[in-house]
Amino acid sequence: MKYSDIKYYDIANGLGVRTSLFVSGCTHRCNGCFNAETWDFNYGKEFTEETMNEILTSIEPKYIHGLSLLGGEPLEPANQRALLPLLRRFKTRFPQKDVWCYTGYTYEIDLLALDGRARCEVTPELLSYIDILVDGEFKQELYDISLKFRGSRNQRVLQIHSEGCAELFV
Repeated sequence: MKYSDIKYYDIANGLGVRTSLFVSGCTHRCNGCFNAETWDFNYGKEFTEETMNEILTSIEPKYIHGLSLLGGEPLEPANQRALLPLLRRFKTRFPQKDVWCYTGYTYEIDLLALDGRARCEVTPELLSYIDILVDGEFKQELYDISLKFRGSRNQRVLQIHSEGCAELFV
């Protein structure tokens, strides 16, 4: 997997101060996307063990609330497989901190359904580590600057519970 950026001390992509990882690769290609250069799976830098260690170290301070995953598309199957080791280590090391994930896929249709477009062999485990999922493709015609943590009115901010059910967060 490649990534385009890591933002340390990010306050825009989830609650509190966070580390945000922007992965590369996205098949949605939403009109009006704020990060279109990350559609290319080969854009940016290689995601390595060293990168993972740097991210985890950045989250150590008590004032860092958690980790946010954005893109591109973190829930493209190839990206899920690459992110799973990071999330495993994150949850073991920081059980009190949270993971936010921004995806153009929808929770019930693309991720939970056995024939979902984004579902692969690691999806159930990966989802078990995500606390807040912002789902749905960005739609330029539904853009609304007043929305919290999302760009268009069709998108949802879901709190994922350990048993796999979700509820609206904001």
